[in-house]
Amino acid sequence: MGYLIASEAEARLAKVREIMEKESLDITLIYYDESNIGNGWYLTGWCPQFESGAVLIPRKGAPMLLGGPESEPFAKQDSAISETRNFPVFMVPDEEYPAATIIDFPKLFAELKVSVGDIRRIGLVGAGRMPHECYVGIEQGFKGCQLVDITEAFLNLRYHKSPWEIKQIRSAFLLADACYDAMKAAIKPGASEIQVAAAGEYAARSKGATGFGFSAIVGSGIRSNAVVPTATTKIMPDGETVMIGMAPKVNGYAGVMGDYLPVNGEYTARQKECLKYLREAFCLTKEMLKPGLVGKEIDAPARKYFSKLGFSNYLVCPFVHTIGLLEAEAPFFGPNSTDVLKPGMTVCVDVSFFGHPEFNGSRIETGYEITENGPVAFSAKMDAIHTNLNI
Repeated sequence: MGYLIASEAEARLAKVREIMEKESLDITLIYYDESNIGNGWYLTGWCPQFESGAVLIPRKGAPMLLGGPESEPFAKQDSAISETRNFPVFMVPDEEYPAATIIDFPKLFAELKVSVGDIRRIGLVGAGRMPHECYVGIEQGFKGCQLVDITEAFLNLRYHKSPWEIKQIRSAFLLADACYDAMKAAIKPGASEIQVAAAGEYAARSKGATGFGFSAIVGSGIRSNAVVPTATTKIMPDGETVMIGMAPKVNGYAGVMGDYLPVNGEYTARQKECLKYLREAFCLTKEMLKPGLVGKEIDAPARKYFSKLGFSNYLVCPFVHTIGLLEAEAPFFGPNSTDVLKPGMTVCVDVSFFGHPEFNGSRIETGYEITENGPVAFSAKMDAIHTNLNI
């Protein structure tokens, strides 16, 4: 059973074809792989394991998946686009599939000239992420055609979420709340980071998570300086703090939570001070989630606050990013961003610093739907925690 409902799939194909009409494109190829799943998932509600591929959208007729034979049965069951063609460039290198039908780009070109007609202009999405062999195969297979990069226009479709998408994200944040409770309960002196991660992962999967936006973040003590540390066998000692994060997905859409917690359940006076710095910056940033502001305006107050504290050298990440099919995806509303915050966007306030000589690394995070009237919390629980300055 696939994740993407038919009405969403049809609406998205129609939007891509509007871009194609505007750019006078005959076909469009949208590249994807396990590391770059968002663009492909947006149209299919699916991503292969082991193999890579592309969605092909003709100006008329049915779209198809270009991929490998190992994922072909999986695609036919779960993808919103189930017409498939297999290519060596998308397959596991050196693995053999003697029973599969495998073609190349020249053969596909010949097929499309019959079904689509004359092909002169081809849109590409994600060409910069393609392996060189894949790009060369397309270029040579469609010789004589003009390749047009439409990645930016395509990504803009993903910036603004439909009501159905927002519903999935909101459900994912409820799972993140459950992860938070489970992980917080598992944190104690003598427990390992992996035990904390396992508690969160079990909470998510047992309540229906379809995947995760990133591997569970659990970093105690100096390990929190790793920015996105995955859990290890390290035993957490009394007196340390631990940075946690989890991003469960519902129907491919991510929620998230992140916090800075004491291993023994009680913050020291200095740890409370660190947490207050994070929450002050969080509140300053949340106040800037106003439609019409651009990224550098949203980012400025918390960055100025941290600068006064002498934290500028420890700032690695922007304070606001979009969330959707990926836990962190464009647009990123950083200190140089001119992206405009608009109703229908879904964003995270993600306040952090790393490498501090006393506090090490720390992060607090939760998300919001942007409406005409400002931000609406996806998690009332985490919003209340992160905006509470009475520590």
